[in-house]
Amino acid sequence: MNLKINDNLPLRGIVPPMITPLNFDGSLDLDCVKKLIEHLISGGVHGIFILGTTGEFSGLSYKIRKELISATCDIVAGRIPVLVGITDVSLEESIQLANYSAKAGAYAVVAAPPFYMNIDQQEMYTYFNQLADSISLPMFLYNMPSHTKLNIELDTAIRLSSHERIIGLKDSSAHSVYFQSLCHFFKDQEDFVLMVGPEEMMVETVLMGGHGGVCGGANVFPRLYVDLYEAAIRNDFEMIKSLQAIVMEISKNIYQLGGYKSSYLKGLKTTLSFAGLCQAHFAPPIYPFSTIEVEELKKRYFQISDKMSIY
Repeated sequence: MNLKINDNLPLRGIVPPMITPLNFDGSLDLDCVKKLIEHLISGGVHGIFILGTTGEFSGLSYKIRKELISATCDIVAGRIPVLVGITDVSLEESIQLANYSAKAGAYAVVAAPPFYMNIDQQEMYTYFNQLADSISLPMFLYNMPSHTKLNIELDTAIRLSSHERIIGLKDSSAHSVYFQSLCHFFKDQEDFVLMVGPEEMMVETVLMGGHGGVCGGANVFPRLYVDLYEAAIRNDFEMIKSLQAIVMEISKNIYQLGGYKSSYLKGLKTTLSFAGLCQAHFAPPIYPFSTIEVEELKKRYFQISDKMSIY
């Protein structure tokens, strides 16, 4: 069960999509980058994924992206794998970010389909092959149809899996049948890693045969999600029932305030600010909650925290 590129075992477990700590002026908050990374590692996570959707990559300059890549790899210092999002509408820019990530010491890169042009599956297959041919790091495909408006169809994922550098897929479609189909096809290829995005269905996908979750809530409560993953691996259904209920409370009370399409990100990052792990500053076009909304979220956060002080 070795990776196609190196001798490390395939990635398994909880890989938080790390938020990007920012200062008021949009610069990188390096103090909070360090504080958050140490919080995640001490919580037992199995990897860190930067510059994904939760990391607001699309609103960040390349200067900030590169600063975050360097800082994260330096701070982690090989303790756990660092995955770097390189999604872009330009193939050349994605290649440059991948090369920069390799020099910084990243474990792998993650790429969603280019999200402006309306391409078909053959064009998508060709694009990902070109990208994988041009980089040195292992690469995860990132299926995020709600944002890219493009779906990596099952047959395309299967074809792409034959590339030596394409080692897995992160699925954020929230489509159980699609994920079950991936698990069925790859059941005898344990080196091809299948991770799920929506944390509400992480347990379900692990029980299907998936390999873990890219859970946003693990930014705040890493141990909770690690314990839930481990309970799923053990088939400990009593523990699953208890911990899953907390995850659903987080989803309801933290991610859905205000009815914005960006409520998940606003809620997550603002909650982290209550814990002193970042400031509640966002990359445009996202803007902060109102004062009233912040106070409501704070009340909800402390109510959840009181129920689960162990985490």
